[in-house]
Amino acid sequence: MADIILFYSTAPDEATAGLIARKLVESGAAACVNILPGMKSVYRWRDGIEEANETALIIKAACARAGDIRDLILSLHPYDCPALIAIPIDRAASLEAFCAWIEKPD
Repeated sequence: MADIILFYSTAPDEATAGLIARKLVESGAAACVNILPGMKSVYRWRDGIEEANETALIIKAACARAGDIRDLILSLHPYDCPALIAIPIDRAASLEAFCAWIEKPD
């Protein structure tokens, strides 16, 4: 099992993404969150096709904090069903120094 994880999520705007990112890092749940504004999403929702401008978040964390990340995002996110996808990291193929920092960012 991987001990480092990336989460991919989206927010309706940069301000919401910034709030979520700051809370994740301040709480220690995530080591780092990248905010990528200016994304356009096209998706199916409630029997229709929707288009929305969104901001993507890439969240880097230790697997042990996955539940904290999920809970915090769900508590702050304005969407009924926010995108939240967990991607385990192959540590052997990654830069070990960076993986170690994710586990202990202090």
